[in-house]
Parts: sequence; structure tokens; C-alpha cells
Amino acid sequence: MTQPVPQKQFSASDLIKLKNYLIEKLARAIEGEGISYEQRREFIQQRMGSLYEQAHLALPEDIRNGILQDVLNEMLGYGPIQPLLDDPEVSEVMVNGAKKIYVEKHGQLIRTEAAFDDDAHVLRIIERIISPLGRHVDADHPTVDGRLPDGSRVNAVVPLVAIDGPSITIRKFRKDKLSIDKLIEHDSLTQGMADFLKACVLARLNIVISGGTGSGKTTLLNALSGFIPENERILTIEDAAELQLQQDHVLRLETKPANLAGENAVTIRELVRNALRMRPDRIIVGECRGGEALDMLQAMNTGHDGSLTTLHANSPRDAISRLETMVLMAGMELPLKVVRQQISSAVDLIVQQTRLRDGVRKVTAITEVAGMEGDTIVMTDIFKFEQTGLGEGGKVLGELKATGLRPAFSPRLEAAGFKLSADLFGNTLADRLATHQRR
Repeated sequence: MTQPVPQKQFSASDLIKLKNYLIEKLARAIEGEGISYEQRREFIQQRMGSLYEQAHLALPEDIRNGILQDVLNEMLGYGPIQPLLDDPEVSEVMVNGAKKIYVEKHGQLIRTEAAFDDDAHVLRIIERIISPLGRHVDADHPTVDGRLPDGSRVNAVVPLVAIDGPSITIRKFRKDKLSIDKLIEHDSLTQGMADFLKACVLARLNIVISGGTGSGKTTLLNALSGFIPENERILTIEDAAELQLQQDHVLRLETKPANLAGENAVTIRELVRNALRMRPDRIIVGECRGGEALDMLQAMNTGHDGSLTTLHANSPRDAISRLETMVLMAGMELPLKVVRQQISSAVDLIVQQTRLRDGVRKVTAITEVAGMEGDTIVMTDIFKFEQTGLGEGGKVLGELKATGLRPAFSPRLEAAGFKLSADLFGNTLADRLATHQRR
């Protein structure tokens, strides 16, 4: 009779081989017996014991449990990153090659102990992610974007572009949408700023949310969109659908990538143009990245007030420059002064969202686009974050406060029922908001 193999003879590579052996056997059994996806977890748990017996293996309980979990993650999820995706405190997962996996938790980047077996293992998981989406990645098409079934946003890059091995970045989809009240609790903005932004949304001002990657632009856009009245028709346009609007009359549009022949793509620009024919009360573009900025500005200038969008920029002034660049990318060869006139007449407000050095996400400026003086767009800070230093553990210290300047669009707010007070948008505005809600 064959004796059980002592556990001390198993190295890390031996356990990887054992895991792959079990996965191969289980995959064949599942296929051969036609096990449905819903039944697979129970089937795997039951079949593992008999496979150990067939292989004459006697392993400690903790090793067996660890291998079982690895097998379940591999066959029913996304391998070693599945526990990270299941962790509610993880907001982003970053795979920098097979052996380096980082997560973002509470705004901080942390290297995990999780690891793939090798680069081929990472490639298999990438393929598992993108194949249901009809996407493809290889040396000729080394980058791909997609969305997991739960709404999480995925980007993958493979060699030769990814020098240190295949890379995966997953921005997790928040099931619990952060409201303005939650953002206030997290010190992302003050109650006065929130009341002011609510008045601006209800008064149908055109708002651009500016910020860097991972600064919380989409979260803030979600929160602001919650102020849009229920009786308005809202069209959302995104590369990967992330917005979670609670209103009933919402039509969601999502871009479509080109097929393998490089044809039949549907871009954000095409969707923005088409949206204008769909009788929208509000157009929300998840992110402007290129020539669609011109179409968005034209929509804002032709009766589609109250539009919202985001873009990548590090300050409100940079946001204006970024808009100029994106409009020029539309290929219309417009003079720069004309572009700036388009921007100044279309955009009313820029809200700057920033991820600070300590990982905290905060609205650091609310800036009015006040018009043109000569060839220059005039901007006025209404609220501003002033950093005063660093505290214990590198915590950024500072204060969010109003600048004391009254926006030039105050008459539009007053026409909508919001009269700005001289005491920096304090109780008077809050009272107006309460009155507006009671009507």
C-alpha cells in the first residue's frame, strides 16, 4: 500500500503543481458531468477529498483549506486577486507583474502578499476577464479596457508594452454610493459648499469636475447628480458605465470598442452627438478626453443647461487649458480666442477634486468661469482649501472656506429661488434650499 507523502516534502512549487493538478482534474469533471455554474462550488468542495485520496496525499487541515480556497478562487473567480476584490475596504487592485500586487485601502497604497504563479497565470486571468466582453489582447493589441459584471473598471496591459510582465488595474465599483452627506462626514467638503453646489445644480449651471486619476471625480459626479429633479430626462455617456443615478428617467449610453479588424467602434463623441437628438434635459458625460469636448460645449451653449462632466486636470486653470486642447483635438481648426469664448460661455463652474498626500480626497476649489477679458478667460475662486501644514502620520492640515467673493451668476441662482447671503453662503442659502424642497 502506498504511504501518504509527508507534508514536509512539499515546497511552494510542489503546492503550485498540486493546485494546478486539482484544477485540471476538477475542470474535466465539471465539463464531463455538465455541472452548472451555480452547482460548481459545492461540487468542487465535495470532489476535492476524493482527489486527495486518489493522489494518496495526507495534508494538514490548514494546508488543505488554503488549497481549497485557491482552487475556488481560480475556478470561480479571478485567482489570487479574488480575495482582494471581495474585501470591502479595498478600492483598487493593481497587479504589476506576477509577484507584485498592490491595493488601495483608505487612500493608501499597500503591497499585498498575494501573487500569481507566473506571467502565464496573469495572462489566463486577463483572458478570463475580457473574453466575456468580446475583447482581445495580444502583442499586436497590448492594451484593453473593460468592465467586470459588478461594474468594476478594468485595464490590462501585456508585453511587449508591459516590460515587467502583464499588468491589471481594477477600480472597484462601489455598491454603496456616497451621498453628499457622506462626503461631508469624510471632510471632502463643507456643508456650505454642498449647499452652494446643490443650488448650482438645481439652477441648471454647467459644471465641470476636474481632478487627477483616482481623486474621486466620479464619486463627486454621482453625488451632484443626486440633486437633479426626478421629472427631468437624464442621459449619461461613459466609456465604462460607473454612474449610479437614482432618478427613474435615466438613459445610460456606453462606448463600444472596435472589433478585431479595427472597425465599428462607437466613441463618446458619437454618443454625445446622438444624445442631442434624444430630447435630454441633462447630459452627463462621465469623462471628456478628446474631441467630444467640443460637442459637449456646443450642447451647453445651445439650450442643454445643467450638464455635468469630468476631466483630468490638477487645478481649475489647468482644466481650462485641458478643455482648450481637447476642443482643438476635434479637428475644426478654430482660432484659440474662439475656443476660449466657447468655453467661457458654456462652462459656469469648475469643481476641483484632489487626492491629497495623505490619501484623503477633498474638494480643493470651487471656481466660477466668469467670462473673458481680452483673450483671457477670467476665473474666480468661490471656495478654496488652504493647507496649513502636516500633522501626525503625514496628515494634511488645512481649512476649506469661502473666499468672500460673490459669483457673477448669482442672478441665475436667485431666479431659481436661491439668494446668496453676504455671510459667505451660510444660513440664508440653507433656508432657501429648504424652501425650494418644500415647494
